[in-house]
Amino acid sequence: MTPCGDPQILDPADYEAAKRMARSTDPAVRRRVAASPQTRPELLYFLAADTATEVREAIATNAGTPRQADLMLAKDREVAVRGALAQKVARLLPDLSADQASQIERLTLECLEALARDQATEVRGILSEALKELPGAPHGVINTLARDVELSVCAPVLQFSPILTDEDLADIIMRGPVAGALSAIAGRKQISASVADAIARSDDEAAVTALLANPSAQIREETLDRILDQAPQHEPWHAPLVRRPRLPARAVARLASFVADNLLKVLRERTDLDPAAARALAEGVRARVNRGAGGNGAGPGAARGLVDFGEEELGHLPGDKDKAAERPSDKAARLNKEGKLTEKLLEGALAEGDRAFVLAGLGELAQLPMPIIDRIIGTHAPRAVTSLVWRCGLSMRFARQVQLRIAQIPPKTALMAREGVLYPMSDDEMRWQLAFFGVEEKA
Repeated sequence: MTPCGDPQILDPADYEAAKRMARSTDPAVRRRVAASPQTRPELLYFLAADTATEVREAIATNAGTPRQADLMLAKDREVAVRGALAQKVARLLPDLSADQASQIERLTLECLEALARDQATEVRGILSEALKELPGAPHGVINTLARDVELSVCAPVLQFSPILTDEDLADIIMRGPVAGALSAIAGRKQISASVADAIARSDDEAAVTALLANPSAQIREETLDRILDQAPQHEPWHAPLVRRPRLPARAVARLASFVADNLLKVLRERTDLDPAAARALAEGVRARVNRGAGGNGAGPGAARGLVDFGEEELGHLPGDKDKAAERPSDKAARLNKEGKLTEKLLEGALAEGDRAFVLAGLGELAQLPMPIIDRIIGTHAPRAVTSLVWRCGLSMRFARQVQLRIAQIPPKTALMAREGVLYPMSDDEMRWQLAFFGVEEKA
């Protein structure tokens, strides 16, 4: 028998009773129907347009609500309703079978996309938190959230989402995301060498600090060289640099030339340095002692006291001029002043894989600061890179090598020389290419 009487005591599991309750003038009664997992879909759809916010919020939370009603609620005027919907839809995704996921994609993708573009930061943030680690989350929705202008929205997916590809991350970095977003990317569990290189080029101190502190980040030696070029002016980088795993000998020598005494001690106490790196450290300390630079201004003896290599070990080191620790930019400037910064010399450095010095040499010859050099190379654009080498006064043959080996441009798209030796663009076109980067003609 169908229950009758006061709607307050009716059972929403009974269809006839639920219909009466759905028409009640008391929003608390209607909310009981909206929240019940046994309420029929047609009644839930009917209540999705209810005038009471608490009723619509209950509908948004109910897992049995039909997707057509969810689409209505995704555009609801109340933030609480849309936020509840975001939590529910994201919560349902992990438990779906492949067939169900396909069905959900057809019925709910529009709902998720609407929530990802919601005008309320709170709603977008709820969705981002709910989807951030889901392997089955829709790529388009995750990509939208990752590019959000609010850090509270983009940071969760940038740091945790397995959906974002290296191409997605590189594009986000290149477009200059909201402050703090690069640090979120730098904190991901796995960071490829290409993404690490893009972060290193960003000039974002906090992001590079987070990158260096992330032991899972794959940082190429040439990327590390670029970071070391700027590291003396960025004290927050020093500690994570000193603790980076698998430090090459050249990096160790350069670190020994500028980090504080307590970090020199950390370097000395590392047990994973190979013999070449340990020797480079000793040489760097000897050069520092001879220069009278004691790290934190503690005097010439401070480095020796904290990193105690002993007189015998120091006595067998090279002379005062520590070439191993010379910065690429300083070396390029010195050689250019001496008239020795030639194309042949740069070709040799390129053959040895000394990317940092080649870039420093291009900057010196082009009379351009390193951030501009990095931006041009970082575009991976054949015409821009070729124009840079032209400005340096170097040959098109060398420009081809820079495209392939420094800018990592695929051979099929790299520019070829015209008539075997000539630049394939006019001088005016190459000046126009460089003008995009704010480069003016040489005085």
